[in-house]
Amino acid sequence: MNVFSEFRRDVLRAVESLGLPGDLPLKAVAVEPPRDPAHGDLATNAAMVIAKPAGMAPRALAEKLKPLLEANPHVTAVEIAGPGFINLRLKPDYWQAQVATILQAGTAYGDSKAGQGMKVNVEYVSANPTGPMHVGHCRGAVFGDALAALLDKGGFDVTREYYINDAGAQVDVLARSTHLRYREALGESITIPEGLYPGDYLKPVGEALAKKYGDRFKTAPEADWLTLFRKEATEAMMGMVREDLAALNIHHAVFTSEKALHESGAVQTAFDRLQQRDLIYTGVLEPPKGKLPDDYEARPQALFKASEFGDDTDRPLKKSDGSWTYFGADIAYHDDKYRRGFNQMIDVWGADHGGYVKRMKAAVKAISNGEAELDVKLVQMVNLLDDGQPVRMSKRAGTFVTLRDVVDEVGRDVVRFIMLTRKNDAQLDFDFKKVTEQSKDNPVFYVQYAHARICSVLRNAKTEVPGVDTADAALAKADMTKLSHPAELALVKLLASWPRLVESAAEAHEPHRVAFFLQDVAAAFHGLWNVGRDDVGMRFLLPEDGDLTRARLAMLRAVALVIASGLAVMGVTPVEEMR
Repeated sequence: MNVFSEFRRDVLRAVESLGLPGDLPLKAVAVEPPRDPAHGDLATNAAMVIAKPAGMAPRALAEKLKPLLEANPHVTAVEIAGPGFINLRLKPDYWQAQVATILQAGTAYGDSKAGQGMKVNVEYVSANPTGPMHVGHCRGAVFGDALAALLDKGGFDVTREYYINDAGAQVDVLARSTHLRYREALGESITIPEGLYPGDYLKPVGEALAKKYGDRFKTAPEADWLTLFRKEATEAMMGMVREDLAALNIHHAVFTSEKALHESGAVQTAFDRLQQRDLIYTGVLEPPKGKLPDDYEARPQALFKASEFGDDTDRPLKKSDGSWTYFGADIAYHDDKYRRGFNQMIDVWGADHGGYVKRMKAAVKAISNGEAELDVKLVQMVNLLDDGQPVRMSKRAGTFVTLRDVVDEVGRDVVRFIMLTRKNDAQLDFDFKKVTEQSKDNPVFYVQYAHARICSVLRNAKTEVPGVDTADAALAKADMTKLSHPAELALVKLLASWPRLVESAAEAHEPHRVAFFLQDVAAAFHGLWNVGRDDVGMRFLLPEDGDLTRARLAMLRAVALVIASGLAVMGVTPVEEMR
C-alpha cells in the first residue's frame, strides 16, 4: 500500500466535496513527505494548485479543507503553513500498523499497479558484436536491467530488448580480423595491422573456423569468405555477449538484428511511410559547424523533415549512392518497435551518442503520428581505478578492461550495486579496492551488512528469547504499539515510503533512487542498533519483555524485507552472513 497515494485520494475526496467551480487541475495535487520532518508526516499542495481555477485565495481554500482532513481517524493534526500548504500529522498506531502490512506482503511490498500494464520496451546494451563487452557497456547493462525491473515492480509490462548492430562496416572489420586468426590457427604467422581488432578473444573463433572449414579459405580472395566470416564471427561474438551478460544475470527477451531489418525490406518500408506523408524530400544540407558527421555529403540526398518534430535540422536517410544512412536503419528499427505495440520506448545509450537524441526522438514522433514516446537515457563513462590508480588495459581484449574482468574480480552483486550509486548521466568512479572494503563508506557493504545483521538477530532470538516465533505470520501479530521510540517510528515511516519511491522512480526512469533509498534505510537501522549499545532498554532482544521483543523483531524483519525488495530491483542478492 502506498501511504501517500491513499491520503492523496482522501485529499481529492475532500476537494470534490467542496463543490468548487471551474476546471480543477486535480492531477497536479500531490501528497508528499514534508521537506522538514518537524512539520509533520505528510504535506499537500492541494490548496495552492486548485485555488486560482476555483477563484479563491490558497489559504482560504486550505482553511475549508482543514476540517475535512481532520475528520480522518488516522490524522491527529492538520496545520496550514505559509501561503496555503497543508501539513498532516498521523497517529503513531497508523505507522506502527505498516509493519504488519510489510510482513504480510513480503518482498512484494512496494509492488504497484501505477503502470496499469502499459507496454514498455527497454532497449539496453546493444553493443556492436565485435568483441567482449567493456566496463562502459557494463554500466549501461546494469542501468537498463535495473530500470526494466523497476518498471516491472511499478506495474508496467516490460520487454527487455537488445539491438544487434550487425550491418555496418565494423562487422566487415570483424570478419577480416577473424580471417587472420583463422589463418593463424592453420599455422601461419600473422601480424594484426592497424584498424583491425587485436584482442586474443578472436583466437578461439579462428580455431573453430579452421576446424570447421580446414584450409579452404586460407588463400581464397576476400569475396569468397567475407559474408560467411561475417556471419560466423557475429554469431560467435553474440554468444560471448550473452555469456558476459549472464555473468551479470542479465537476460534479454528479444534480440533484433539490424541486418535482418535491411534484408526484410523494413528500412525501405519505413522510408516509404514517411514519404507518403510528405516527410521526405531531396535536398542539400548546409555543412555543420565543427567536425563533419559521417553521414554528411554536400550533394543532393533524401532528407527527413526532422526539424518539424523538434530536431535542429533535417537529416539524411539515404546517401548519394543510394545506400542507407545509420539513421535510416534506426528509424526502421523504432518503427518496428512501434508496430509491435510499444508506445513507450526507452533506449539506453552511451553518453557519446548525446548528439543523436533529438533526431531519434523526432523520428519516433513522426513514424507514430505522435502516438509513441521515446526516452533516451545517456549513461556516462566509468573511471576504473585500483586504489586510486587508473586501470586501462585487458590482456583478453587488447585495448580495454572487459566486463568479465570486473565481475570476476569483485563479484556480480558488487558490480551491479556500485553501478547504480550515481545517476546515469553522472560520471562514476569504480575503485576495485574501495568497492570491496568492509566499511560504512562502501554502500554495498553498508546495505548488505544491515540485512546480515538482522538475519543474525533473528537467529539469536530463537536461543535467547524462549518461545519466540520468528516466522513472518507470527511476527505480524505482534503488538506494534510497543514501537514507540522516535527512532523506531522514524525507521517505520521510512520503510512505509518504499511504495512511493518505487512509483516515483519508475515514472522518472531513475533506478539509482533505489540505491540511495536503501542506503538511507541501512543508515537508519544501523543508527538504531547503535542506540541499543548505550541504552539497554533499546536493544532488540529483551528476554524479560517478550511483547516488546516480538514487536522489534517484526520491525527488523520488515527492514530486511524492504532491503531485499530493493535489492531485487537492483538485481542484487541479499546476504544472511558477512564473511
